[in-house]
Amino acid sequence: MSRADRAINSEAGDWGYSEDAGERVWLLQSPSVDSIQPPNQSDNRRGGTSSFGAVFIVVNAALGAGLLHFPAAFNMAGGITAGVTLQMCMMVFSITGLVILAYCSQVSNETTYQEVILAVCGKVLGVVCELAIAVYTFGTCIAFLIIIGDQLDKLIGAINHESEKAISSHWYTDRKFTITLTSVLIILPLSIPKEIGFQKYASPASWTDVFNAMPTICFGFQCHVSSVPVFNSMKKPEIRPWWAVVTVSMIICLFVYTGTGVCGFLSFGSSVSQDVLMSYRSNDVAVAIARAFIIICVVTSYPILHFCGRAVLEGLWLRFKGEEVETDVTRERRRRILQTLVWFCLTLILALFIPDIGRVISLIGGLAACFIFVFPGLCLIQAKLSEHEVRSASWNGIVAYGVVMVTIGAFIFGQTTTNAIYQDINHANSQ
Repeated sequence: MSRADRAINSEAGDWGYSEDAGERVWLLQSPSVDSIQPPNQSDNRRGGTSSFGAVFIVVNAALGAGLLHFPAAFNMAGGITAGVTLQMCMMVFSITGLVILAYCSQVSNETTYQEVILAVCGKVLGVVCELAIAVYTFGTCIAFLIIIGDQLDKLIGAINHESEKAISSHWYTDRKFTITLTSVLIILPLSIPKEIGFQKYASPASWTDVFNAMPTICFGFQCHVSSVPVFNSMKKPEIRPWWAVVTVSMIICLFVYTGTGVCGFLSFGSSVSQDVLMSYRSNDVAVAIARAFIIICVVTSYPILHFCGRAVLEGLWLRFKGEEVETDVTRERRRRILQTLVWFCLTLILALFIPDIGRVISLIGGLAACFIFVFPGLCLIQAKLSEHEVRSASWNGIVAYGVVMVTIGAFIFGQTTTNAIYQDINHANSQ
């Protein structure tokens, strides 16, 4: 079935795309691969991901740096009730958004988030989506480096059995030193390779207060960018089993985030740190183990997020130049190393001077809302408008739901981003 037969509002030639799947640039695969297996060749593929495996991948994609910020988000929302209520609402929209993306992936025969948006919503929104992914992954990489700075000195102190005061007196536990050393020695070498496969080894006082927690909750539940490749990797990439996968995944995330948020908030109340582990004593063994796992997680996650962002930028560059997949190995390697070094240096410099992950999450949390609400909502609207059928009550209801998703997402993005910028300006002026 051709793209035109699928009633999708885009043409392959608009941005230099070929109908040959081998000439497309995928988010989770290197843009320089010469040939790629065409997607959805079989409804029941050997070696595909099982439903259980898909649940694990989706949960793993959602749970991340945002987990440490949830107790502070509960505090900003005004308490446990408001925080849990926001999460429940977010879970519903997250599930429907993930199902919409899977449906549109089937219709468009595309296997990555940005390719689905490009095919369904057109080239302009496709490019906007790619830029948003690049900014989001860039910001997340900064958050990862900040976490290293937050946790590594505490971990060193726990290993040396030193007090908080003694830890801060050492030059080798200085935040800027630990971030730089870890980044240069470990993260940068992991980020340069062309392929990513090697890493398999490796009560409110005001009702408006609840919106202060929205960036964190959106950031926490955002797994939509990686969900489309997960859906297409399943043994049976069908909507019904995918419903079950995403429902179970989001329920697991809800319990984990709620548990962390409630326990952290009840333990420290309004004095909880932006990174909840910073509120605990350095010499606590259990907390030291948690710090070690968090550091390992972010060190190995940074290269993956960087790879995704680099792949998107590479795709934008090739389309801008009107070129197909790079065939000149030397030129591709030179450009890849340059892209990696620029990305790495910028994230490192920003991480050294941004004091906590709350500042980063407050900014990129609005983009997470776009991935959860706006882009899936636009896909749903466009997909239904493209159907040649009688516009029944159910059709109107589905389109209306898409409009609601876009409206909510746009509001969250505008409100949270504006508030984050306002707070940053006030903080700069107060210093």
